[in-house]
Parts: sequence; structure tokens; C-alpha cells
Amino acid sequence: MYSFDYHKPASLSDAAALLGKAEEGKLMAGGQTLIPTLKQRLARPTDLIDLGAIAELKGIKEEGGALVIGAMARHADVAASDVVKRMIPGLADLADNIGDAQVRNRGTIGGSIANSDPAADYPSAIVALNATVHTVKRTIAADAFFTGMFETALEEGEIITAIRFPRAEKAAYAKFRNPASRYAVVGAFVARTGGSVRVAITGAAPSVFRWTEAEAALSANWSAAAIDGLSVKADGLNADIHASADYRANLVKVMTKRAVLAAG
Repeated sequence: MYSFDYHKPASLSDAAALLGKAEEGKLMAGGQTLIPTLKQRLARPTDLIDLGAIAELKGIKEEGGALVIGAMARHADVAASDVVKRMIPGLADLADNIGDAQVRNRGTIGGSIANSDPAADYPSAIVALNATVHTVKRTIAADAFFTGMFETALEEGEIITAIRFPRAEKAAYAKFRNPASRYAVVGAFVARTGGSVRVAITGAAPSVFRWTEAEAALSANWSAAAIDGLSVKADGLNADIHASADYRANLVKVMTKRAVLAAG
């Protein structure tokens, strides 16, 4: 690494002020991606602003019939939360299968979605559950938040504060994971909320996307069998040493069926 100024503000306003004054500031949530990036000198911030001490960014609660999760809630917090298990058990299950114990006890939901890794798990939950991302400036709808590989709608200096999820009638996540990293080679999150069905796919493409054909099929018939007649085109899907585009296209269908079965 190289030298930079390290800050650990105690309030959101202090963090925003430090970020505004920094020549090239970087926010650190769990640090699961940022620290390796710094070690490899792929990022060279002048200031590193650690959000770990800001109490107002933590916590999980039910508010107005919705589930609200603070941006600095760790994966382990989401997995163990009685509120999450009661309101959206599929989300707790997703969090419990991110990485390994070390990652789950350091990584945060806000850091994960801000990073927008194409193989991360949380983006599929954000989109399928039609969540809203709250920042210091505004709220951003799920469908508008993820804009590409490692890209989001966040503006310069914008800090995520919380994510608000409507309570789902049915929701579940299934993924075919890389055995080493445990990232999703392909993951599918299915949700039925207020009579509306959404299916979000992660790992298969440069960014999370909705499988609208599956949504229509499941709206007519909520069962794994409704997916049988569908197919996914390999065009535009990821291809690497772990899986070809054609293999990922098949996995989209398989994981979606498994998610529907898990949702009940």
C-alpha cells in the first residue's frame, strides 16, 4: 500500500464533511473489496473514511410495515436478525450464505451494493424485492440503482444510509456458487410482493437483471413448473474460466426453479 490519511468519524455529518474536503476520498464499510484493492494499488485515495463507528448507519428494524436495514449492518447481522427472519426469511438465508464466516462478520449490505460486483448476492434481493436505497441526498428505486459492472446511480460524495424492503408474501434465493470464492456463478432471487412477481438474476451478466419472461410465467402460475417452457439466450452473458455463457444461461433457469421451490 502507500500513505493516506485515515479517518473514523462518529457521525454521518462528519463523514460527509470529510468526504467533501478530501482531494480523493474513499469510504470504507466492511473493507472486503477495498482493502485488497488498496493492496494491489488499484485505488490510491488521499483519504480513507471508515464508517464503522457511525451508529446511525447500523440497525435493523420494522418501520411502517417495511423492513429497514442500516447500510452498515453486517451480513451476519442480517442472517441472525429475528426481524429479517420474520419479515423476509429468504433475505436472511441469502445473507447466511455469503462468503464464509470471516466475510459475513466484516462485510456490510451497504458496502456490497455500493460496490455492485456482478457476482454479488445482495443486488438480486434489492431488485427482486423492489427495495429503495436511501442516501444522504435522496431515495433511489431498485431498478434505477445498479447501472453496470461495478457501477451504480450513486453520485460523487453520496453515502448510502439504509435500504428499505417491502414485506414479501413469498421470497427465496438460490445460487450456484463458485466453490472457492462462494460468489454466485449464477444466483436467482424470486419474490411475490403485493401480488407482483419479480425475478432478479445475479452472476450471469455484467450487472443484475430482471428475467421478465419468468415474472410473467410465475404471475400466471406460481410454481417451478411454470419455468419449464422458458429459455434464456446466452448472448451478452458472462463467460470465463468458471462457466461459459451457455452454461450460465442454463443455470438461470435451474436456479430460478430452485428459488421458487424454496419460496413455497
